Amino acid sequence: MTEKDLNILADKIAKKVLEELIKKQKELDDKMLEDLNDLNSAIQYKYVYSDTDEAQSISIEDQIKNLRDKRAKACEVEDYMLAAKINDDILKLKEKLKLITLDFLASPKENPLPQDIDVAYYLIHSMSSDIGDFTQMEADCATNFCRLMEDTNAKQIIYLSGIINDDQLSKHLASRKNVEDILKKSTVPATVLRAGIIVGSGSASFEIIRDLCEKLPLMITPKWVKTKSQPIAIRNVMEYLNGVLLHPACLNQSFDIGGPDVLTYKEMLHRYAKNRGFRNWIFSVPIMTPRLSSYWLHFVTSTSYPLAVNLVDSMKMEVIAKDNRLQEILQIEPYTYDQAIQMAFKRIEQNSVISSWKDSMVSGRLNKTLNGYIQVPQYGVLKDAQRLDNIDAEKTFTALWKIGGNQGWYYANFLWKIRGYLDQLSGGVGLRRGRTHPDKIYAGDALDFWRVLLADKKGKRLLLFAEMKLPGEAWLEFRIEGNTVYQTATFRPKGLWGRLYWYSLVPFHYFIFKGMIRNLAKG
Repeated sequence: MTEKDLNILADKIAKKVLEELIKKQKELDDKMLEDLNDLNSAIQYKYVYSDTDEAQSISIEDQIKNLRDKRAKACEVEDYMLAAKINDDILKLKEKLKLITLDFLASPKENPLPQDIDVAYYLIHSMSSDIGDFTQMEADCATNFCRLMEDTNAKQIIYLSGIINDDQLSKHLASRKNVEDILKKSTVPATVLRAGIIVGSGSASFEIIRDLCEKLPLMITPKWVKTKSQPIAIRNVMEYLNGVLLHPACLNQSFDIGGPDVLTYKEMLHRYAKNRGFRNWIFSVPIMTPRLSSYWLHFVTSTSYPLAVNLVDSMKMEVIAKDNRLQEILQIEPYTYDQAIQMAFKRIEQNSVISSWKDSMVSGRLNKTLNGYIQVPQYGVLKDAQRLDNIDAEKTFTALWKIGGNQGWYYANFLWKIRGYLDQLSGGVGLRRGRTHPDKIYAGDALDFWRVLLADKKGKRLLLFAEMKLPGEAWLEFRIEGNTVYQTATFRPKGLWGRLYWYSLVPFHYFIFKGMIRNLAKG
């Protein structure tokens, strides 16, 4: 065998070894990235930190994704030495990540946070929770957060709050102001950024404006549409949040942040329509009470009723930035309202919306954590179990991962819509939340009126928990094993009414669930 033959053989061996290595590494990468996207509850937050000396302008998970693309290109040109080096870089980056999940409504006996924290971002809000209790919840979270941070080496807390102009604050803004006061009392220096309406993909404010304009070309609106606000692009908010990081002039300071435009809500609705290429007509009337206004927002938009109540309460207050110091300190050029809308739609069109306010938990349905609901109960429950053999497993799995949202539920979508409307009428979330991404699902995601408990791509299992109003608790599970797909609806009733509810729907279940699994298998 010649030297040339030996080199060719060595390249083939190296290629094979590297292919196996990359395959295994990709599985680990996918699992890690899924874990990073796994949200547990509205009161549980993940801290991702890096042990790098310099601040990164790009997140570690994005760095990993970029390196994987480079690794793939290196393999295409058969540069296996470069591919191996990139693979080592991916492993090194992963070692710099650590995930910690905490419940800030509880005060742990031992601090699970690492000592070497430099900065903590406090982004906890509970506005979507039940109307009467979110103020105390937010205060408890802030207090427990401060206790934990004071036991670390943290040099700064950064809090995103709301603009406070009026002496008579809404319950929502008063709660945010109270959280500010709690954080400022901490021994860790706090920096508070006060924003008004945040405009961008995934923002609650943006989604409400979008729903109103896209669904109602003619609107009879409450008088609060004449209230002035100062919208700010979400990209600018991110720039400010990054810019104040360990900035000496920003420690123990509060700043208002806003865009260059001061607009009424009516003007914002008109400007949105103009940017989308259509017209709308808006007439305000003084007769809508706060309750009627809340119901109006709830039924027209994807807003939950508790959130609608809190938003309406706040919309009566002008939110205009009076302090523009931070813009000068950080030399940030704010985007206009029109630019913010255009950037938001670029993200939406590219399916690049990372997260949405709609993915936050519906308070009261899941009282603690997702983990407590992953084990589907076996006793004291009512079930509808379906199975289908001899399926195309990959085709079925692809269809499963697209379920809900615009795709629908594969059978009798009109009945699903009716159930969504009924839920909406009773104050529930309905079907309006849809899904964040058309073909990606992560644990913690909202999926119409379901919550994703488990999205196991490797095990081909999807477990959903019902967040609609029910006289009990409901799970919907899909599982693919070999060439068989299993579909199980489980209901744990509460008392007699729960059982009557289930049995009243049995005739519908027979057709819906049978048709759903059959069409799911067809892809």
